[in-house]
Amino acid sequence: MILTIDIGNSNIVMGIMDEKKGEMLWEERVYTDAKKTAVEYAITMKNIMNMHNVETESIEGGIVSSSVPPVTKKVKQAAEKLLPGKRVLEVVPGIKTGVDIKIDDPAQLGPDLLVAAVAGIAEYGAPLIIIDMGTATTISVINDKSRFIGGMIMPGVAVSLDGMSLKAAHLPQIAIEAPAKLISSNTVDCMKSGVVYGHAACMDGMVERIWEDLGYTGKVVATGGLSGSIAPYCKQDIIIDEALAMKGLAIIYNKNDTRVKRPLPT
Repeated sequence: MILTIDIGNSNIVMGIMDEKKGEMLWEERVYTDAKKTAVEYAITMKNIMNMHNVETESIEGGIVSSSVPPVTKKVKQAAEKLLPGKRVLEVVPGIKTGVDIKIDDPAQLGPDLLVAAVAGIAEYGAPLIIIDMGTATTISVINDKSRFIGGMIMPGVAVSLDGMSLKAAHLPQIAIEAPAKLISSNTVDCMKSGVVYGHAACMDGMVERIWEDLGYTGKVVATGGLSGSIAPYCKQDIIIDEALAMKGLAIIYNKNDTRVKRPLPT
């Protein structure tokens, strides 16, 4: 089994890949906290593993990707404490991914976008649009030659909502969920409608513009913690795959393991 860890600005997602079956066994999210020490992260990881009845001895290695540099080293050290003597890889420039990156500076591509692209191409083919709904909403575009050619970055759903509530004194904090009807008649439901249907319409519009710009169409995949709250309300046909990053990490681990080749995740 392989320990996979993806560090985002809001959450750290960790999971276990069963390389024999080629599938994710489980994944869990914890809050990203720059104040935590490596030992504290190690305790958290160990508790999660215990909850799922996973012994560290059964894990052969791990891999970490991170969009939060101040936390990366501590989380990687935590994984190494849990897996003494075993390899814990980090997704950094130069690691084998199999993705042909065609942007101005490939080194600027965020590890989170890279691992999602790796899994997206492997599982869904190309051309492909990947929408990652986290702290920021990012859109990655893979063309019909399986090349990562760029994308877009915009404020995330929760960030937009928090900013609106912060700047408008009379607007409360609300849950990100669809209201009973599109045209709502009270403040809370109006906010819910704007946040959910507004972001869904934004995704629909961006997907339409991307395919128009490319001159062809393909599949669209949504991932990230908020994908399940927004993508179902899009008019475009969007596949929801919240485990995309975990799958990509496992694929990259396999590509950089010269000992034994294992099946890719499904």
